[in-house]
Amino acid sequence: MRSSSARTWQTVVLALIIIGLIALALGGYLSPVTRVVMAPVISAQTWLSTRYITIQNYFRSPQDLVRLRQRNLELEAENARLETQIIELEQQLSETRILSALVDFARVHPQNRYVAASVIGRDPSPFVKYVIINRGSDDGLRRGMPVVTSQGLVGRVAAVTAGAGRVELITDPASSINVRLEPSGAQAVLLGSITGELALDFIPQSVSVQAGDLVLTSGLGGNYPGNILIGQITNVRRRETDLFQSATVQPVVDFSRLEILLIITNFQPVDISPLIPTPGAP
Repeated sequence: MRSSSARTWQTVVLALIIIGLIALALGGYLSPVTRVVMAPVISAQTWLSTRYITIQNYFRSPQDLVRLRQRNLELEAENARLETQIIELEQQLSETRILSALVDFARVHPQNRYVAASVIGRDPSPFVKYVIINRGSDDGLRRGMPVVTSQGLVGRVAAVTAGAGRVELITDPASSINVRLEPSGAQAVLLGSITGELALDFIPQSVSVQAGDLVLTSGLGGNYPGNILIGQITNVRRRETDLFQSATVQPVVDFSRLEILLIITNFQPVDISPLIPTPGAP
């Protein structure tokens, strides 16, 4: 009986203590004690957690590194593929623009027949100016046929094989073309040079020539058809003691960027040299 009563009192006292502690905790009176008691536990948990994460990262990092390297290689390959596509698209766009310009040129000059050719080689020597094209006698090309772009005159076919041809540029030192100046209508001769510059000679002193005048083929001499644009005069040299004026010409064609050319196939050059009298001949 006494034992049962003692347990009852113990239970009541324990319940009162627990209720008191809960009341103190809710009132915030036990916060300093809680911090003191829990500080070692929290520190231990933090230390264990840090070591666990470190060990986990140590075992996982090689796999992550391999995956990152593999992903980097994949991205580099994709970037190279995209860059190649961009270059190909730019080349296709450039070729399309060139072909469109050549088509427009052919429409403006319907009296001519053309064969398009791509430049596949250039001269390695500074003493000659020519390019190699991928069209030859099998395509109807013959020596002497004029070659143009959508901008103007390039030169003429100097030699052909079955599948290729050599085009002598108007900048070649051996090039000599009879031209007409506009708006004066004066006749002159356009000469190439080793440096690639174009010069005009044999301009009559009586003609008024100035920078900006156009230079076109005259059709005289039998080597080129008339009215093909060549360039513009940039500088005029005139001295009273000379028989003729001279000038320099800026060509409209950029000879460093030749890609696709048009060969005029229905023009047949005429060799008039046997008809030109020589000094002392009867």
